[in-house]
Amino acid sequence: MVVDLNSTPKPDGFRMPGEFEQHKGTWMLWPTRTDTWRSGAKPVQRVYIEVAKAISMFEPVTMCVAAEQFENARALLPDDIRIIELSSNDAWMRDIGPTFVKNENGDIRGVDWGFNAWGGLEEGLYYPWDKDLLVTQKVLEIEQINRYDATDFILEGGAITVDGEGTLITTEQCVLNPNRNQLLTKEETEEKLSQYLDIEKVIWLKSGLVGDETDGHVDEVVFFVRPGEVAIGWTDDPEHPQYTVLQEAFRVLEGATDAKGRKLKIHKIYLPEQVTLSESESLEIDFSNHSFERSTEKTFIATYINCYLCNGGVILPTFNDPQDERAVETFKKMYPDRKIVTVNTREISVGGGNIHCITQQQPLP
Repeated sequence: MVVDLNSTPKPDGFRMPGEFEQHKGTWMLWPTRTDTWRSGAKPVQRVYIEVAKAISMFEPVTMCVAAEQFENARALLPDDIRIIELSSNDAWMRDIGPTFVKNENGDIRGVDWGFNAWGGLEEGLYYPWDKDLLVTQKVLEIEQINRYDATDFILEGGAITVDGEGTLITTEQCVLNPNRNQLLTKEETEEKLSQYLDIEKVIWLKSGLVGDETDGHVDEVVFFVRPGEVAIGWTDDPEHPQYTVLQEAFRVLEGATDAKGRKLKIHKIYLPEQVTLSESESLEIDFSNHSFERSTEKTFIATYINCYLCNGGVILPTFNDPQDERAVETFKKMYPDRKIVTVNTREISVGGGNIHCITQQQPLP
């Protein structure tokens, strides 16, 4: 029986593990939304398949699929990938799925955050998001994992990165945005993060990347390689649209210490060319008054930071760009004990995210 808990994880002895820690498996959601994804979502479905296959080399993968796509997904995905019928409004498991927490005995529980489609009725990316609100509860029911109800606090998984040892990095632009938790102060927000993730220190970056439709998710800017060590997207070009944001983020990280008092080792990962849609591609996306405009005028973020760490592997986005090879070499140096597997993910970028955004890790008990 799954229990809704009346406490919070921190006093119960539960913490959010780092993504680099061991996983029981990975959760994903099958993309179908035709006002997010071009050409009936068929091109991006092929990319989701490649991501799922890459992860399944290292750990079990569960793909959650709407009823009308179950047969199609089952035919397209390898037999070793579990498919579960589970409805959602779109396919961003990082942001609408559970944040799993763990104690020293290996017990696992799940945090169910509030979600408002990255900004609510006026600034959100689509409407409605009613099915998304139930995804976490359904995943926890399937896994028979007890649930912490944090639905009074809006937080997406892509807005945070943790070291598993008490340190969290996020951006003020996202988590302190009035379109998320307008009534909470910065100190009250830190207390929420502390109580639900067992955080002792929050490192606040001012902004996420320019043009990020999620209001500046940190998983496009920086992630914890391991405790005491981060990787940040980078450019040396002062004319690059992301130059100022990344310089500022670097200065904050360079001057910071983590919850253990350590200075952070920082790896720079050079950005590829940013992504745009051709006119013919933009015409393949359904128009909707309730969804984000995806036109030829928009520039979509491309970064290697939005990767995914799994058991013994790193699933790394590539873009058919000269920087791809450089990124692979840097990741090999950061992770000599992991296999680097690349997937060309341009189709996910033009939908507003990348590999990290479409995955959610479940820790190993």
